Amino acid sequence: MSISYAERIPNNVNLTDNRVLQRALEHWQPRFLGWWREMGPTDFNGFDVYLRTATSVDAQGWATYGSVKMPDYRWGIFLADKYPERKIGFGDFRGQPVWEQVPGEHRSTLRRLIVTQGDTEPASVEQQRLLGHTCPSLYDLRSLFQINVEEGRHLWAMVYLLHAYFGRDGREEAEALLERHSGNRDNPRILNTFNEPVEDWLSFFFFTYFTDRDGKYQLKCLAESGFDPLARTCRFMLTEEAYHMSVGMLGLGRVIKRTAEVMKSLGSDDPEAVRKAGAVDLATFQRYLNFWFTSSLDLFGSEVSSNAATTFANGIKGRPDEETAFEDHDIREASFTLESPKGREDVPMRNALNEVVREAYIRDCEVGLRLWNRTLAKAGIKAEIRLPSPRFNRTVGVWTGQPVDPTGAGLAAETWTNQKAAWLPSVADRAFVKTLMQRVVEPGKVAGWIAPPERGVGNHPPDYEYVRL
Repeated sequence: MSISYAERIPNNVNLTDNRVLQRALEHWQPRFLGWWREMGPTDFNGFDVYLRTATSVDAQGWATYGSVKMPDYRWGIFLADKYPERKIGFGDFRGQPVWEQVPGEHRSTLRRLIVTQGDTEPASVEQQRLLGHTCPSLYDLRSLFQINVEEGRHLWAMVYLLHAYFGRDGREEAEALLERHSGNRDNPRILNTFNEPVEDWLSFFFFTYFTDRDGKYQLKCLAESGFDPLARTCRFMLTEEAYHMSVGMLGLGRVIKRTAEVMKSLGSDDPEAVRKAGAVDLATFQRYLNFWFTSSLDLFGSEVSSNAATTFANGIKGRPDEETAFEDHDIREASFTLESPKGREDVPMRNALNEVVREAYIRDCEVGLRLWNRTLAKAGIKAEIRLPSPRFNRTVGVWTGQPVDPTGAGLAAETWTNQKAAWLPSVADRAFVKTLMQRVVEPGKVAGWIAPPERGVGNHPPDYEYVRL
């Protein structure tokens, strides 16, 4: 389905056929642009950036590339094509036609889900707004800005749903999405992870690997929704989200590659020696990983959740790849064995769906670690990077506040207090990483703490001038 770029707001939802909605969104548009200039990538709005722009929702050839100033990027509203005669695929209403309008009894639940998802999109832009000043290369600077503009478009996608289907309440929620700000003491973002500072590129790469991967799983669950406009919106967002995760995976792979090179040249695995050589030592890398992985685990919610059971039963939010990955789409009688500080217990499967999705997410996270560990092994380094136990450092769910080490073993509270600096980034770790964050903007040059990219973007080589400063 092609996208009309003749419109003030590019879209493939026939916006011109609904003049009231079009005027409402055109009224919201200046507010969005004001937010972008105030809270978006600081000091870079006047430069040409080599960006991809969606031109259709076809999986093949869906985007074009070209240089554009970010405030001129054509944000818009794009829904994936309709599946003919699509039916609800799970829960108590399985087999019934999907909804084109919001059922009254599900109005508040759907609005809450859309607002929560929508709130994460501008939040990540705010978290990353200062990173351009310490970019390790023009290639990486371009990657940052591509993610930023696409998160802005994902905000547009959620705002469209709020305006189109939720009346005055939806319009008020759309305004509030621009009023909350990441880390703001009085009006923070809804989810804690999106209030965490992302002050260096190591954090950025972990954020895009772990936190954007949570976004993938949330979008996959919502793409199963019986509310078809939401499902179609999320299906297309997943196309763009894949790139965000790849930035994290490739970026961290380049960090590991450079660290391995330094360790091999030094003939030493001493963290201080690696640091003095200007690379990220493996212990610091592991501590950063521990933090961002566990913070992202919290985004899935509590292990036992009546809300998860209700949204599944009502056909509102399913499981990732519901049709192909599962045989039982009712799970009314199924159970799940849950590990908690009290021991093992069986809970109804519908109530345990947050944990089911979290487990799928953890398996997916392992893919990158296998690649990074292969890089270390090829360099003759025996050390390995590992995911910590999902019990470790949790602030949501049954393991909240439990003194547990990265292997999942319980500790005395005093031991946890004394040892956590060995497992999570310290003030000193963050200060060290900041010393590495020296801006490099000469085409083809890369900061010394990260390996160069192997491939460029589009049809260009890695040393292309992706941002014209």
